[in-house]
Amino acid sequence: MDTIAAVATQIGNSGISVIRISGEGSTGIIKKIFKTNSGLKSHTISYGHIYDGPNLIDEVMVSLMLAPKSYTKEDVAEINCHGGALTTKRIMGLVLQNGARLAEPGEFTKRAFLNGRIDLSQAEAVIDIINAKTELSQNAALSQLGGKLSEKVNLIRGKLLSMIANIEASIDYPEHDMELINIAEVKAGVLGILEDVDNLIKTAEHGKIVSEGIKTVIIGRPNVGKSTLLNKLLGEDRAIVTDIPGTTRDTIEEYINIRGILIKIIDTAGIRHTEDKVEKIGIEKSKGSAQNADLVLFIIDSSDKITDLDIEILEGLKGKKVILVINKIDLPNNADLDRLKNYVPNDNIVQVSLINGQGLEGLYDKVEFLFFNNEIDLSPDILITNIRHKNLLISSAKSLKNVLMSIEGGFSEDFLSIDLVDAYSYLGGIIGESLDEDIIDKIFSEFCLGK
Repeated sequence: MDTIAAVATQIGNSGISVIRISGEGSTGIIKKIFKTNSGLKSHTISYGHIYDGPNLIDEVMVSLMLAPKSYTKEDVAEINCHGGALTTKRIMGLVLQNGARLAEPGEFTKRAFLNGRIDLSQAEAVIDIINAKTELSQNAALSQLGGKLSEKVNLIRGKLLSMIANIEASIDYPEHDMELINIAEVKAGVLGILEDVDNLIKTAEHGKIVSEGIKTVIIGRPNVGKSTLLNKLLGEDRAIVTDIPGTTRDTIEEYINIRGILIKIIDTAGIRHTEDKVEKIGIEKSKGSAQNADLVLFIIDSSDKITDLDIEILEGLKGKKVILVINKIDLPNNADLDRLKNYVPNDNIVQVSLINGQGLEGLYDKVEFLFFNNEIDLSPDILITNIRHKNLLISSAKSLKNVLMSIEGGFSEDFLSIDLVDAYSYLGGIIGESLDEDIIDKIFSEFCLGK
C-alpha cells in the first residue's frame, strides 16, 4: 500500500498538533525532514526539528512505530508539532511533497481492519468512542473495541459452522457409513443459537438510546413553561422566554446528560389555534416531533384551567410514553387534574416549579424509571448500538427460523444447509466477512480525517 498522511488533531490554535503517517515510506519521509541528535528507534519519542531544506520549520517530537506493532500494522510515524494552522499546514505540506498522499476519512482505521489488526465491528467502535457523549455510550464502545461482540459472534458462528459441516458431509458423501443426522439434535442446536441471537437483538433498543439518546419532545400550550424547562435542563438560556404567546415558532434541539443518560431534548412551538401562517407551520412541526419522539414531556400550567385543547393534545399522544409535567406549583392551583387521569398514569406525573427549580430531580427520576426500570443492565458486556449490526442479527434470526420451519415441514437437508449458511453469512457481516467492498468503503467514509 502507498503511504498516507493526515492531521489527526483539530486544525487551529492549540498547544499541539499531531500529523500521522502510515505506510512503507513513513520512515523515509521522517528522515528527509526531521533532524535529531538522539536517533530514531521504534516505539520511542525523539526530540528534534523539522526542516524544509535549510529552513527551520518547527521544534517537534517524533514517535516511530515500525510494523507490525502499530495501529495499522504498517510503519507509522507521528509528528507532534506546535499547534497552529500555519505551522501544521507547512509540515503537512512537507510530508506530502516527500512521498505521502492525503489520507481519506477513516483510512488509518480501514488499514487496521484490512491488515487484520481489528475486525469491522471493532473498527466501528473507534468512531463510537470519538462520538460518545456519555459514560454509558463510551463504555459500550470500549467493550466493542475490546472484542466482546466479536467473541460472541464468532462463538455463534462456530456452532453454525459445525452444524453446516455435518449436514454437508452427509449430503456429499452418502456412500460412506456415516452416522445419520439427528434432526432432533439439529433442531435443539438451532433453537439454542436463535436464543443467543435474539438476546443480542433485545439489547438493541436500549443500545440505540445509549448511543443516540432518548429523543424527548417538550410540548404544550403557549406560556406553560416549555422553553423555561429547556433552559433549566441545559443550565443556560438557550430559548427565548417571554409572556407573549407564539414566541417559540420553530423546534430547538439540544443534547443533555441526565445521570449518564443521553437526552436529545426538543423544545417546540406552543400549540394553540392561530391564524398566523408562520406559527401554524411551527405548531404542525411540534405535533410531528411528538409523534416521532421516544418520550414526550407534556407541560401544563397548574395556575390555569385544563382546557379542551389540553385534552386534544393528549388524545394525539395515545400510544406514546408521556410524562405529565405540572408547572407553576408555587402559584395557587386552578387545574382540574381529574380531567387528565384517563390519559396519563399517576406514576407518570411530576409537579415542578421551574422558576425556582423545584421538582426537577423528580422529573429525572421519572425519565430514568420509565426507560430503565430493571429492564437492562446499564453496563453489559455486549450492547448492540449499531443499526447495521441489528439488521444483520435480525436477518440471521430470520434464516434460523426458516431452518426450524423446514424441519417442521420435513424438508431435505439441502434446505437446512442453505438457511444455515445464510445465517452464518449474516453474522459474518458484523465482523467484516461476507461484505461487499463498497459497503466497507461507505462505513469508513463516515470517519473523521486522521483516524
